Order: sequence, then C-alpha cells, then structure tokens
Amino acid sequence: MANATLVFFPFPLSFVAMESLISKIEEIIATAKLDTADSLEKFRLDLLSRNGLFTELFDQFKAVKPEEKKRFGAQINQLKGRAEAIFKEKKEELEGKNSNESHGSIDPLLPLQNLKAGSRHPLRLVLEEMQDIFIRAGFVVEDGPEMEDDWHNFSALNFPPNHPARDMQDTFFLDEDFALRTHTSSVQVRVMERGELPIRIIAPGRVYRNEAVSARANCFFHQVEGLYIDKGVSMADMKQMLLYFSKEFFGQDAKIRLRPSYFPFTEPSAEMDVSCFLCGGKGCNVCKQTGWLEIMGCGMVDPAVLESCGIDSEVYSGYAFGIGVERIAMLKYDVKDLRTFFDNDIRFLNQFRAIG
Repeated sequence: MANATLVFFPFPLSFVAMESLISKIEEIIATAKLDTADSLEKFRLDLLSRNGLFTELFDQFKAVKPEEKKRFGAQINQLKGRAEAIFKEKKEELEGKNSNESHGSIDPLLPLQNLKAGSRHPLRLVLEEMQDIFIRAGFVVEDGPEMEDDWHNFSALNFPPNHPARDMQDTFFLDEDFALRTHTSSVQVRVMERGELPIRIIAPGRVYRNEAVSARANCFFHQVEGLYIDKGVSMADMKQMLLYFSKEFFGQDAKIRLRPSYFPFTEPSAEMDVSCFLCGGKGCNVCKQTGWLEIMGCGMVDPAVLESCGIDSEVYSGYAFGIGVERIAMLKYDVKDLRTFFDNDIRFLNQFRAIG
C-alpha cells in the first residue's frame, strides 16, 4: 500500500473553516442580485436566518483561540452589519415599488371601508375634565421629568435623610441619586425654585410606587397635584377651591369634609372626602355605608418647604393638594378592578366611545 500523503495545516481547523466561511459570505454579498422578493428572501435564508451562514460562522467562532477572537469578532460583526444593511435597504426599495404599483390600481369609486370610530381612554377623559375645572379657576398646567433626583422628590419636600416619612412611599430607585418620581410634587418644587410669584399651578402626570399589583393598587398611576402660593393664602381659600372642584366634577349637590391627617410637606394636613354621589350620602357598598368617599390629600404648604425653595415664609403662604386620577375614574365609572384600565381590552374601552 502506498504511503498516504499527510497534509499539515499551519492553523487550527476552526481557523481555516472560518476563513472559508467568511470568503463565501463576502462572495454572496458581492454577487447577490436582490431585485425580486424571492431573491431577497433567499439572501435572508442563506445568510441571516437561524440556519444561515452567519449562524454557522458564530458556531465556528466559539472554537477560535482567545488571542484571535478580537480580530475575528470585529470582522464578523462588520460583515453581518453589511448584510443586514443591504437586506433592509433592498427590502424598503421593493416595498416602496410594490406600494406605488398598487396605488396605481386603486378604484376611486369603490366605497370606503366601514371603519369603526375609536374611543378615548377613561383615564384621559377624567384627567382632562379635572384639568379643565382648575384651568377655569385660573390654574396653569405644569409638567416635569418622571425620573427625579433626591432633592426634588424628597429633600425639598421636608423628607430629610433617614426620615420615617420616606417609608410612606415605596420607591423605584435607579441609583443612589435618582428614582422614578413617587408624586408630581417634584414639579411643584421646580416651579417654586423659579421664584416667579404668585404661583397657581396643577401638575398632572404619571407617578411610580414599588407596590404589588392588585385590584386596588398598581406600581404606577396618575395624579393631579395643585399648588397655590401668594400673600395671605389661608386654609379657607383651600377649602373653597376644593369645594368648587367637587361641585363642578361630581355635581352641584356635592359636599366635602376635611379630616386631620399627616403629610411631610404640608402643615396642617388633611384628607378630603366628598359626599357619595352614588347614593346621595345615604350609605352604600361603595362608600361603606358612611355616605362619604375619600378622594384627595391636601394641606397648607409647610414653611420649611417654602424656605427650601427660596420663598420667604414670613411673606408668602400657600396650599397644596393631590388627587389620584384612577381613584376618581373608578368611582365615576364604577370600575371594581384598577387593572382594568391597563388591560387594553377593547370591550371595556368601547364603552367610552360615546363619551370621548
């Protein structure tokens, strides 16, 4: 038997296989004629699909020596980027061409499709109704970032470090200095820092709390917070404004009551209830037979908050309030489960078509 000729490769077999695959891919990219949908699909299947050459190439890459990985990795990524860019460009060209051709065949005499009218989201309906009431009373809408620093979200609002009041709000911290805002009171701080007095603003927006999702709670929800600062502002002014809001929103028969409460940024603080508009104050399952519905927190702005924002508390005073939009919407539309607002169930949303 003749002696077999031995072939010695100067590189590992994986190295040789990769060089061969790279050359093959480069040739396909250079010679491909992607002028039809079929040729474009073949290009995708040959190179970019799960069973394509790039998948095989990455499998070979696993066996490359560590010192060669950087060079080969850069070469492979660049090559794949070229292939994906060519595929995307040619696909857009073909789709545009097909679209233009189809437009030329449209019969303008055909009847229009029977498209159903959409509806606005119930939370948006409630939010805009609330905004309109306060705007008519002279308030201006302000907005701010949903990612806030510690100063605007906590410290300026009388939440010192390690203060127990910080535990009242379960926070999504992004790092040591930033978190998703837990209330739109941070917008009030930003407005106060401008020093443009008097201030009469509302701050609607989404806020975040690290809470378990249930029928009565969610990890995000919407608030409308209000702030009025001027010379001589009193608790009576706040009560009159909130009574006006309640009558405009719930009906002219609405009554309100204030119960003592605690918030770090207001002193004195109160919870505000409105007479149950479902039973007329007689008592029902919704108001738990009390005749009252809790709808917001409010109070006089703590002088320490005014001073931290550069406002002289000896000259100016003010009140603030915060209303949960979901809470109001659940009462207004008799929604039992908070999660319903975020399920995007078309059957639920269609109920508000006539309203929006």
